[in-house]
Amino acid sequence: MAQLNLWQKMIRRENPSNYADKDGKLQPILGKKEMIAMGIGTVVGAGVFTMPGIVAAEYAGPAVVISFIIAALIAGLSALAYSELASAMPFAGSIYSWANVIFGEFVGWVAGWAILAEYLIALALVSSAWSSYFQGFLASFGFELPKFFQASFNLAQGTGFDLFGALAILAVGILASRGMRNIARIENWLVVGKIVVIIIFIVVGATAIQVNNWLPFIPHHQAGTHFGGMTGIIAGATQIFFSYIGFDTIAANSAEVKNPQKTMPQAIVGTLVIATALFVGVAAILTGMYPYEKFADNAEPAAWALRESGHLFTANLLSVVALVGMFSGLVALLIGGSRLVYSFSRDGLMPRRFARLDRTGLPKVATIVITIIAIVLGGIFPIGMLANLVSAGTLIAFIVAGLAVLKLRHRSDIDHSGYKMPYYPVLPILAALAAFLLLCSLNISAIFLTLGWLGLGVLVYLFYGSRHS
Repeated sequence: MAQLNLWQKMIRRENPSNYADKDGKLQPILGKKEMIAMGIGTVVGAGVFTMPGIVAAEYAGPAVVISFIIAALIAGLSALAYSELASAMPFAGSIYSWANVIFGEFVGWVAGWAILAEYLIALALVSSAWSSYFQGFLASFGFELPKFFQASFNLAQGTGFDLFGALAILAVGILASRGMRNIARIENWLVVGKIVVIIIFIVVGATAIQVNNWLPFIPHHQAGTHFGGMTGIIAGATQIFFSYIGFDTIAANSAEVKNPQKTMPQAIVGTLVIATALFVGVAAILTGMYPYEKFADNAEPAAWALRESGHLFTANLLSVVALVGMFSGLVALLIGGSRLVYSFSRDGLMPRRFARLDRTGLPKVATIVITIIAIVLGGIFPIGMLANLVSAGTLIAFIVAGLAVLKLRHRSDIDHSGYKMPYYPVLPILAALAAFLLLCSLNISAIFLTLGWLGLGVLVYLFYGSRHS
């Protein structure tokens, strides 16, 4: 066989039957209930307890509710695209594997590399938030870590390594290496507990609502800023969009799902509906309890609002469940990220040893790799520097997903008897276009950081991936 040149490798499309064979050793043990729990565990993580207050204070005021709905509508279009792709191609690696089959190796790599940043940064951010909550919890008992170990590197504050954040990721890594069945069972219970407490917050918080706090519902736009008016609403939607990485977390585990053609669409759409209802409910109650200005720079606005309104027990319960909920989010993120690394390595774009499965059919080496990288990122690098990248990877993946559906319909070598996105080709085009417009609305530093990360990915492909794939 003649040696392929670089361009031929870049446009070479993977045969879907090869992925089916390669992933055949992964055990299909996850059902609809487990997949919805995993999706909600990721989507309704740290964000539901922190983002409504932050986005209300910095961007949208009470109209943060609209920001969540807009983000959900755009994510919903992409969720339909993901559902069709996951139904037709239930492979590990989600958007990376799908793009590899539909567009070729290079586009697949770029899409996968973008979403890899999302997994790693989300792990770092959530572990940092978990660490802050846990340190606050311990402080109520008089325990305090040495300053150096309280947060990631910050010369001005005298911190150097986020110890509790690193330990949280390590614990999740150990759990993830023990088997999917046990993880799915734990995740189910964690998610049920989290939803129950969110509902309790909505019910209890509703008793403290003052309608005047919702007026004006859409604050006037402040010239020269991203606050108020439609500008603030759209900016708020962009900031919270990273929460919907949960769809990719579900899809990344497609190869381990029972009856994927039905289970995947139901799990993805089910996650969207439940998560959006919870986000909107919390945002509406929170901004009704206190003026949105009160939530500026507040890392735990929901618990604070309950304490201030005299519901101390519920506030403490919410803080504990926030810890549990963030931990469940870490579990889902680490599993999704490890399956993506497994997929890269399965195809030779990363060292093939990362794709080795243990005797129980788990990609343990890939799990270890993701765990180590996430510990380094979350423990050492300043979170503020990482946070700017947080929505870009998801939006890039959603653009590729919408375009991939357009091409998928013309492929006769793929079993496409399952779910199909309605109103083809209008909705797939809208899904890609909406995600692109939201990507363009990111701030300039986020765009430059994203271009830098993608540039690094191109170099990795040119100097390693293209030579070993």
